[in-house]
Amino acid sequence: MIKFFRWFFLLFLVISLTGCFTWIRAYRTYLQMSDFDQNFALEASDEFKWKFKAPLLYSDDFVSLSKIQPSESRILDSGEVWRYWFRKIDGQGKIVNPEIKFYFDLNFNEDDRLTLWTFSPLFLQIAPAEFLEISIRSLGGAKINKEKRQLKADTDSIKKIDVDLPQKTQVLSQLGEPLQIEDAEDNEIYHYHFLLKTDNVEEGYEDRTLSVIKLTFNKTTNELIKMAGRFAGLKISINYQKYVVTKSVSLNQKITLPSSTEDI
Repeated sequence: MIKFFRWFFLLFLVISLTGCFTWIRAYRTYLQMSDFDQNFALEASDEFKWKFKAPLLYSDDFVSLSKIQPSESRILDSGEVWRYWFRKIDGQGKIVNPEIKFYFDLNFNEDDRLTLWTFSPLFLQIAPAEFLEISIRSLGGAKINKEKRQLKADTDSIKKIDVDLPQKTQVLSQLGEPLQIEDAEDNEIYHYHFLLKTDNVEEGYEDRTLSVIKLTFNKTTNELIKMAGRFAGLKISINYQKYVVTKSVSLNQKITLPSSTEDI
C-alpha cells in the first residue's frame, strides 16, 4: 500500500483559488500516469531516475506546494538542477558524525519544467529500486482520497514481483542505529530522523524540514516489510509485502504476518 502525496500529483475536485494553476498542472501529471510508458521512463543503477517525457510541472510549483527551497541548485546548459539533502540527526537534533545522508535531485529544462527526479543510492536502501518502480507505476490506477489528500493504489490489481525483501543487517549497515525501536507484536519499528538542509522555509511550515522515517522489520525473518516517511512535505508509505510473490514454505516453518496492514 502506498500513500504518495502531500505536495505532488494530486488535485482536489474542489480547489482553492490560491495556487490554482499549480494544482491543475499537478493533476494533469497524475492523469499522464494512466499511460505510463508513453509519458515516463524509469532507470535504475546506483541511483534511481524517474524521467518525465512530457513535462508539465514548473520549479515554482514545487516551492508553492512544499513551502521549502532546495538545499542547493546548479545552472546547467540545458536548465537547472535542484538538490535536497537529508542528513541523519541524533536525539538532540545534531547532525551525526560521520554524516549519513541521502538526496533527491530535480532537473528542470530550459523552459523550467521538471524532466528528471533522481533518488540517491542511500535512499534505495530503504526503498529498493524494484519496489520504488512498482510503487510509482501503481499511481496510474490510484484513487484520490480528497479528505486525506492522498493517492492510494489498489495493490491487489498489481502484478507481483519475485524478489527478496531487504534484510535488517543490510539496512542498518547503511543507516546505522535508529533513534528509537518500537515494539509492535510480531514486528519492530525502527525510527530515524533526518533533517533537510535548507535556508528558506515559508513561515509556519518549519516542521517540514524534519523527516521522520519508520522502518518495520519482521522479528522472525528480519525482513523489511514496510517503510513510511515524510520528505519535505511529501509523504510516502510502502508496504513491501503487498508487492511480492508469496513464497512457498514448508509445514514446519512459522509464517508471521504483520500486526497491521494499515499504512502508518
